[in-house]
Amino acid sequence: MMRIDIISLFPDMFAGPLGHSIIKRAREAGLLSVQVTNPRDFAFDKHHIVDDYPFGGGAGMVMKPDPVFLAVESITAEREPDKCRVILMCPGGQPFTQQKARELAGYEQLVFICGHYEGLDDRVRQHLADEAVSIGDYVLTGGELPAMVVVDAVARMLPGVLGASDGAEQDSFYSGLLEYPQYTRPRDFRGWSVPDVLISGDHAKIARWRRKQSLKNTLERRPDLLVDFPLNAEDAVLLEEIKKERSGG
Repeated sequence: MMRIDIISLFPDMFAGPLGHSIIKRAREAGLLSVQVTNPRDFAFDKHHIVDDYPFGGGAGMVMKPDPVFLAVESITAEREPDKCRVILMCPGGQPFTQQKARELAGYEQLVFICGHYEGLDDRVRQHLADEAVSIGDYVLTGGELPAMVVVDAVARMLPGVLGASDGAEQDSFYSGLLEYPQYTRPRDFRGWSVPDVLISGDHAKIARWRRKQSLKNTLERRPDLLVDFPLNAEDAVLLEEIKKERSGG
């Protein structure tokens, strides 16, 4: 079982996203444990204050370091450093990718720290978090939504979480390419038919078609992904076919 702990001032935000679909089934099957800890519980002043004015002035409030440190330490006191990763969700972190999701899935415990207000005292980043992660070049109200995104992506990488044994491997970005198109019944919908190859029963042709479509989608929508992608000989042939088709050749 992987254990995931989330440090958040708003624990109720996680009930919906982490209580349905694949995450819910993974938790019920004992493959994943998710707990949310409120740093307010570790603020021992009368009013459980977790924020204060920033030194040097400026707008907004900054989350204090002591409640966050104590909250994290309460759930990592007996951790083995090489099996646990403490992650700060913030816009200045390294971009989250499928490769990072696979990497994080290799730990036994993940701890996500969710900032709020104008952010966290930087000593949390410097001395508590193992790394900082961002889900994109934009600013959200807090780290809760980004943490949900990362938890969902990581959970899909855990053995047994997806129904199909190779389900995750078929996802976009897992192999470095976008996924091929998917179809289901009805075979004909409003005059749009399913490609004949998919109902041919020829698994070799289907596999080749899917690989070609995956390369085509990547070339058309995310050509940057192909720059460093290790193309094999068959991929090179398929790309040439795609380029000829696009040019009308």
